[in-house]
Amino acid sequence: MNKALRPIIFAGTSISHEDAKKILDVNVKYSQPVFRCNIQKAVQEGYNVIGIIDGIFFDKTAVAHKEIIKAIKSGVIVVGGCSMGALRAAELDTYGMIGVGKIYEWYRDGVIEADDEVAVATNPDTFEPVSNPMVNIRETLNAACEEGIVDSDTRDLLMGIAKKTHYTERTYFGVVKQGVKDGVLSSDVGDVLVGYCKEHEVDVKRNDAIAVLEKVKEILDS
Repeated sequence: MNKALRPIIFAGTSISHEDAKKILDVNVKYSQPVFRCNIQKAVQEGYNVIGIIDGIFFDKTAVAHKEIIKAIKSGVIVVGGCSMGALRAAELDTYGMIGVGKIYEWYRDGVIEADDEVAVATNPDTFEPVSNPMVNIRETLNAACEEGIVDSDTRDLLMGIAKKTHYTERTYFGVVKQGVKDGVLSSDVGDVLVGYCKEHEVDVKRNDAIAVLEKVKEILDS
């Protein structure tokens, strides 16, 4: 690791600090999901490699574009992906922010646009998610369709139900339960689908969180 580089990672929802340390541990500061003024404070404290994975969307003021731009202009390397990191990277890659992962690419290319695609409700003490993000639900339902558990029409209707559900209440169980209530699928198929989603979730957010950690590791090792 380049001793002149001081990294800090903002995470805790899409991947726990404990799991993140298994990928990137040496002399890395892990902090809670980022919100307004955290980047400015990190720069003032001497951190010059910043990884943004998770952030606060609604409970506190979100991290500002201008503080990230200011950090980049001062020579700080800022890497983003997964959740808030993906949103800001898609908006600020032209200013030099480094974006990684599928979700960043989806936002960059206009495949998805809304903040609620990555938003989840969290435990206020641990920041662990207590709902499921739309990006994961969509990919998991696509996988269930490919496995023949549901057909494409049912998949699309369930995606519609999920999208209409507030992000704080989005869960696989809740979406399927509403689908059964609406006659989109039978209760038997619903049980199979819920089991599949729990056991075989396509966790895009976690995969992209790992991509951020690996990118920061690459920078530190260069």
